[in-house]
Order: sequence, then structure tokens, then C-alpha cells
Amino acid sequence: MHELVLLTLPNQAASLTVNSPYLILSLVLIRLTLLAHLPFMVNFVVLGGHMKLEKKTHITLQDVAKHAGVSRATASLVLRGSKHITEATREKVLASMQQLGYVYDRVAANLRSKVSTTVGLIIMELANPFYSELLVGIHQELDKFGQTVILGTTFDSQSIQERLLSTMLEHRVGGIILSAVPGSPSAPINRIEQLGIPVVLVGRRLPEANCDYVGVDNVLGGQIAVDYLVQKGHRRIALVGGFSQLSSWQGRKQGYDHALLQAGLTIDPSLIIESPATRQGGIEAIEKLLLLPDRPTAIFCYNDTIAIGAMMKLKDAGINPGQDMAIVGFDDIPEAAIISPKLTTVSSFTRMMGAHAARLLYSRIEGSALEPTSVILKPQLIVRDSCSFTGKY
Repeated sequence: MHELVLLTLPNQAASLTVNSPYLILSLVLIRLTLLAHLPFMVNFVVLGGHMKLEKKTHITLQDVAKHAGVSRATASLVLRGSKHITEATREKVLASMQQLGYVYDRVAANLRSKVSTTVGLIIMELANPFYSELLVGIHQELDKFGQTVILGTTFDSQSIQERLLSTMLEHRVGGIILSAVPGSPSAPINRIEQLGIPVVLVGRRLPEANCDYVGVDNVLGGQIAVDYLVQKGHRRIALVGGFSQLSSWQGRKQGYDHALLQAGLTIDPSLIIESPATRQGGIEAIEKLLLLPDRPTAIFCYNDTIAIGAMMKLKDAGINPGQDMAIVGFDDIPEAAIISPKLTTVSSFTRMMGAHAARLLYSRIEGSALEPTSVILKPQLIVRDSCSFTGKY
């Protein structure tokens, strides 16, 4: 049985266990529709609090075996995904588990076996498509190794991140994949590593963290985006969105600077607008740019979500994105290929990034003793329709 477990803190969404390997739900949808619409085995736990919603009677594996008409050993083999069980028996046992509301106590099982089959994943949020794609890549890869992903979301809060890290350790995870909150200290990560629990950073670096890292070459990504805009004839190019505390922003900014200077252009601080990496952040950044007496003719956005928000605001202002102002995003999320105009962007190969992080973490769990490794993916410019520049508005 495949599992995705969402771990949250009080007043956030519930913890979720499902028997589908690739189901990804936004936290908002979980809050609104979990009980009404999910036909799966669900166990609610508000971490750090005291509220639980569970069956009043504890269902054991023996109860499941009796209900399915098999031995406890057979039910256990089904739970562990044994290939020696017929499909008919497997379906019968899984159906009994669902009907009875059986919840596997994985922490207890890990303690008994002294081998963890769970991996912690801590990211900013699921509403951002970048993280949804990252989760798919991680989940698909770890599923090959029989690992369950325990997911926590920080919303870029250091206090939430600290509590989630503690919770992951309490759940005896075998390792942690972390997209760190900006400004996170490296010391807690290094202490976790010293406990023998490997950590892989993904997407965001921590300078002094003594652990593995997987990400995209942000400097090169920023440079190829701005090089493309310069080649299209643009001279006033804005950099929109993200925050300068992020290592990814710093890299993209470095690439932006390099491309402008290489083309003999001046870096204008008024064209660099920081904002949350959301659609609303893109909208607000465009509002500021439109107030400038000498507006840019092209915009390089920190990510695709910001770019989509930027295009929405431009349309509201009577400016046609792509025709009147060029837009380039970053990440190549699925929506980039279907929005109008289709978004020219820099692919960060997010699923591949997740898969690399998962493989690297599993190799550490299995005992790899190599020095900390950095896996840097080469970005690629994806040319679509948002840069068909026809002149100033």
C-alpha cells in the first residue's frame, strides 16, 4: 500500500494517509472537502495539539485478517507489499482495511525493525505549482524504494519549520528533504546530520549546512532569460518578484546583472521589484512598475506564478503581454503552456530535481558515506508566445 502523509501543525489541515501513490491535494482542499469526498483510509492528527479524530475502537491487524478471512501473516504480507500474495487476496485485505478504518502504526513498526521506511519532506506550500511538481518527482522516486513520504509545509515560517523538523524526528524518519525557509540557520540541520539522519536541501541553499544539495543553476537561468530579451531588442528589462534573502533569487539576480552588463546596459535599481512568489505578488509588482515615468519593455519574473499574475495585471491595464510588453518566467510549471499568451520561461526541470533529491537521500539512508554532494541541473529556455514584442505601448 502506497502512502502520502501530510503532517501539519495546529489550526492547519489534517494529517492524511491515502492508498494512491501520486495524489497531491492542496491544503485548502483538504480543509474543505476531506471528509466529504475522499474514499480512502483517513487518520486525522493535529500535530502539536491534542485534538484527534479516530475510530473509538482500535482496529488491529488481527481484526483485519479475520474480516478478510485470511491469516494475520497474510495480512501483514499485504501491508508490506509482498509479491507473494495474489491480487485477489491483496484486494480483499485492502478492502477490509478500508472498511474497518485500520491505521498502520508505522512509528511502532520502525521501532520494532530499527529500520525506517519513512522520509520527511518539508516545503513552503502546495499551492505553488513548483512544489507540487517537486513532490511528484520525489514521491515517484521514493515509491520505487518502498518509502513513504511525510509532508510538512512551512509557509516560509522559521518557527513552523523548527517544529516540523522536530516532528519528523519524533516520527523516526530515515531522512529529510528540505526546501529551507529563507534565513534559516544551518546549525539545526548540521545537528540532525550528526544524529545520523541525512538531510538533502532542494531548491534553496544554506551556505554553512554540511549536507547534500539539489537545485538548478540559477545564475545561468537568469542569464539565458535576459540574454534572450536583449536579443529581442529590449533595453529596459525589469526583474520582478521573489525576495533577496533567497539563494535562488540571488543566483537569478546575478545572471540578470551579468547579461545586462555584458550587453553594455545599465542596471537600474528602480526596475528590480521584490514581492512574494505568488500571483498576487506579480500583480502588486506590476502596479509599481506602471507608476514609473520610463517603464520597462520586458520583464524577467522570478517564477512562472509571478509571471502569470503580472500578465493578469497588464491585461487589466490595457497592455497586451507578449505584444506590448515581453514576459519571461522561470520553472516551466504546467500552466505556463496553456495560459494566454503561452509563457516563455526557463525550465528548472522540477520533477527531475525532486527525483535527484530522492535518490541522493535514499543512498544516504542506505549508508553512502561520500562527502556532501551538490547536484546542479542545467536550465533550458522554453520559447513560447509571451515575447512577441512589437514596440512600446
